Amino acid sequence: MASTSFIGRDMAMDLGTANTLVYVRGRGIVLNEPSVVAINELTGGIVAVGSEAKQMVGRTPGTIRAVRPLKDGVIADFDTTARMLRYFIRKVHKSRFFSQPRLVICVPSGITGVERRAVVDAGKEAGARKVYIIEEPMAAAIGAGLPVHEPTGNMVVDIGGGTTEIAVISLGGIVATTSIRTGGDELDNAVIQYVKREYSLLLGERSAEDVKMKIGSAFPLPDEPNIEIRGRDLITGLPRTVLLTSEEIRRAIDEPVTKIINAVKECLDLTPPELSGDIMDRGIMLTGGGAMLRGLDERLRHETGMKVVIAEDPLDCVVKGAGRCVDNFDELQQVLVPESPR
Repeated sequence: MASTSFIGRDMAMDLGTANTLVYVRGRGIVLNEPSVVAINELTGGIVAVGSEAKQMVGRTPGTIRAVRPLKDGVIADFDTTARMLRYFIRKVHKSRFFSQPRLVICVPSGITGVERRAVVDAGKEAGARKVYIIEEPMAAAIGAGLPVHEPTGNMVVDIGGGTTEIAVISLGGIVATTSIRTGGDELDNAVIQYVKREYSLLLGERSAEDVKMKIGSAFPLPDEPNIEIRGRDLITGLPRTVLLTSEEIRRAIDEPVTKIINAVKECLDLTPPELSGDIMDRGIMLTGGGAMLRGLDERLRHETGMKVVIAEDPLDCVVKGAGRCVDNFDELQQVLVPESPR
């Protein structure tokens, strides 16, 4: 085995605003949990992490706080992020022998040097002995099976919880990129604000996400579904039920969806003409949880005139791409950014 090859215990991690996914060489994706930590305010100790902590969001007593330590794709709470990473690493590698993996972490392409350093430090703090960085659109393109090393234009739009990453990739590098801090979270918030404004009803984050997933759309649907939701009436303070239609939710989320469409157009505008021709032929690849919003591909096709393809497993593309870097380090190391010396 070549000296640069990663060994079995090494890992790739998609450290997302909404979910963290972990890939281990030789085992594939071994963990997919919400990026949520429940903390005891009195002791500072961690009560729960991941799925168990997400169940507590909006339902905790005063002494327990459920937090999401990442915001807009970057670390907002360093200590909590490091503790969450340590928890996930130990959950994956129960043996002490496996406690110091080498780690590939995905980051948004638009983050600053300071934010990038925070990711590397959090990985080290969590027990990784060496940390590599890969930009999310590159990882998404590799995970979606695009031929990133060929001299042709490949366009990927990765819509996560906190950010939307758009990139045109050719010859193993990013030629044009646009990164905006708009994603699934902003769509959820748009639903909350709409229901508050139109119905004087206060909706929780989890309920808003549920509404988006069940009846949300970016383009008119042939069969427009509706859903009953429960929330707290802001006037009486009592629980109340209202009926929401798909058309209402489409109107509610139109502003963040339009931001994403405009960012795609901006990236196309930055693309060299030769590569634009390739994208016309090959189409735009949609990845990330936001790619699953009904009608988004149709809306993008309508607005840009381009062919739009949704990746086979949009939620897993980023971590699968980073995982391929772990599996084929010699072949793909040029797309990684090694940790910089202090």
